Amino acid sequence: MLAAAVAVAALGACDNTPAAAPPAPVAASSAAAPGSPGTFGGTDLAWIEITIAMDEELLPLLALVPSHGADPGLKELSAQLSEAHQGELVDLRALHDRARLPDENPHKGMPMPGMVTPEQVAEATAVRGAAFDTLVVRHLTAHLQQGVKLAESEGKSGVEPQTRALAERVIDNRRDWLTQAKKYA
Repeated sequence: MLAAAVAVAALGACDNTPAAAPPAPVAASSAAAPGSPGTFGGTDLAWIEITIAMDEELLPLLALVPSHGADPGLKELSAQLSEAHQGELVDLRALHDRARLPDENPHKGMPMPGMVTPEQVAEATAVRGAAFDTLVVRHLTAHLQQGVKLAESEGKSGVEPQTRALAERVIDNRRDWLTQAKKYA
């Protein structure tokens, strides 16, 4: 339990922006030796849940881009991001199931840096064209930057090999997408 609390605190410390109180810690999910396949530490568990929530909350914003956006390049990037995040969710949900995490995600809807909120999606729904593109790029940049920070924490403190490998892919992808998003800022 202590390791999970430390992991959640470590993930939360990735940004200086105040965030909601962390959820109750979850115990590691296997009796196998730390670092062996199937062993999930507290950081692994927290990262899986947080990343699932962040990815799920981003998708409704990305779904607006084809009908509300103006820039064809941003539309193409958002389509790539949507497809990639949906694929990432498949991998995250498989890890979630292997870790035997609860069905209800304590991070879903939690206001935190980089989390696209329903209010932000509603705000984006009300605008079109260049103003929409500016808004989307701002939220997308925050999401991608926080995703890198969280995945770096997983890389440093996670113990489950497949989870750490996914975090490395997340870091690489989000850094690449950040570079692409800067073109539209």
